[in-house]
Amino acid sequence: MNRPLVVKFGTGLVVGDDGAVRRGLVHARARELASLIGAGDPVCVVSSGAIALGLPKLGLRRRPRTISRLQAASALGQATLQRAWEGALEPHGIAAAQILLTAGDIADRTAYVNARQAFAELFRLKALPVVNENDATATDEITFGDNDALAAQVAVLVRARLLVLLTEVEGVYSRAPGSPGAELISEGELAGEAEIGVGNELGRGGMGSKVLAAQMASSAGIPTVIAAGEGEDVLAPILAGEERGTRFAPQERGESAFKLWLRFGKPVEGRLHVDEGARRAVVETGASLLGVGVARCEGRFDPGAAVELVGPDGEVFGKGIAGAGASELEGRPRGVEAVHRDKLVLY
Repeated sequence: MNRPLVVKFGTGLVVGDDGAVRRGLVHARARELASLIGAGDPVCVVSSGAIALGLPKLGLRRRPRTISRLQAASALGQATLQRAWEGALEPHGIAAAQILLTAGDIADRTAYVNARQAFAELFRLKALPVVNENDATATDEITFGDNDALAAQVAVLVRARLLVLLTEVEGVYSRAPGSPGAELISEGELAGEAEIGVGNELGRGGMGSKVLAAQMASSAGIPTVIAAGEGEDVLAPILAGEERGTRFAPQERGESAFKLWLRFGKPVEGRLHVDEGARRAVVETGASLLGVGVARCEGRFDPGAAVELVGPDGEVFGKGIAGAGASELEGRPRGVEAVHRDKLVLY
């Protein structure tokens, strides 16, 4: 089976100013997605729009600020969003599956593997997973930050061959599109020089979040394109390599699925400051980090937490799964394994 394609749709592409689904656009992209699946390419969609679709049902025109209102809007709008994709794909004989994820699902290794297996089975069945944040159960914040970050996480999870972030503009511009001197930036490595802004009243992510998501995916070895989602044909020209939007070249990683999860999916809970001998042993000889090499712990964490490794110069050089808690690693203990070499990645 080919590696999947992940396509993210921003709120402005899915929902119009009137709070209704932009059916013409959704159906046009569904036609392209169905054609790819019919040709044997697994495809996954990350679709924003649930909150925007739920706002009219609450009598609101703008995105609320309270978590409970956001949760309510998402719960009301998610069913409408899923029906829109189902209706657009049904004429092409493609079933739309719904997958709602939380940040906890990404951080927990068991949930992460289970989600990956679910995606793989849906791809085998030639169904199209439609992914969104499970906003209705979010607690500390309504999304991963935004659905651009979610799309990057999903791309890493399914080991995508390409991530496409579709938006309302042609790609990353040097300054606000339409302003004097604004130019489309075709190469992602130059995107850091752009004057990028925030999202609109209905959505959360702006161009800045798309650039960060693209950088994350490309650093995981996944090429990424930020491009316009409107038009007769959008995906086919991008997949054919036409110069559309802003392209981020993949970095060579070759890491296992576990180490990709560790690098990008598991949040850091503390830091281990190590001496120079321990740093050399880990970096140059591939050794495990022993407790005797830990000069200082930063943060309170238990075994199994993700921790960053910091050298004597203050530079972070790795990330790993702690084999012991912070209290156990105090005082440079001998005979204690702080991080096993198979459970760490180097930066």
